[in-house]
Amino acid sequence: MSSDQSANVELIKKHIGEYPDFPKKGILFKDIFTALRHGEVCKAIKNLLVSYVRESCPDVQVIVGLEARGFLFSLLIAAELGVASVPIRKKGKLPGTCAQQEYVLEYGTDVFEIQKGSIVDGQKVLIIDDLLATGGTMDAANKLVQQLGGVVERNVVIIELTELGGRKKLEASGSKVHSFIEYHDVE
Repeated sequence: MSSDQSANVELIKKHIGEYPDFPKKGILFKDIFTALRHGEVCKAIKNLLVSYVRESCPDVQVIVGLEARGFLFSLLIAAELGVASVPIRKKGKLPGTCAQQEYVLEYGTDVFEIQKGSIVDGQKVLIIDDLLATGGTMDAANKLVQQLGGVVERNVVIIELTELGGRKKLEASGSKVHSFIEYHDVE
């Protein structure tokens, strides 16, 4: 990582908000929206993401953003690179025919969807979200992209909560994962 990129990471990290006991008791929530209140942080995130994708995945054709924070970053990267931006949303939020993938939450299950035809066979895809915790949502996203014939080049997140094992889960299924900021203690 270049010195400019390291400075961007430190600036972002400095502005990430922390909310104890959200969304439930015992969790220290790391909030990217707090960081986005600052224009210089928005610029740092854009520069960091675009630079990383250009260097690590120069042939990527589609940026997939996960509901809801991932949408912000997917469009930002896609617009800068001139490639497609595709959302993955919770069930019932997208029109048309959709592929579905169920995933496990701490308290039950949910379903992600992607519009059929939004990715074509063989397209190189980067999936982005703000945070990686247990890896359930990212794993479901990988499976959806693969259902449509896409090739997942990388899973990218701004923040990773390493203690929750999401990276291990994703790498065990063959995914490449990159995070910019790692927190080793989630409480």
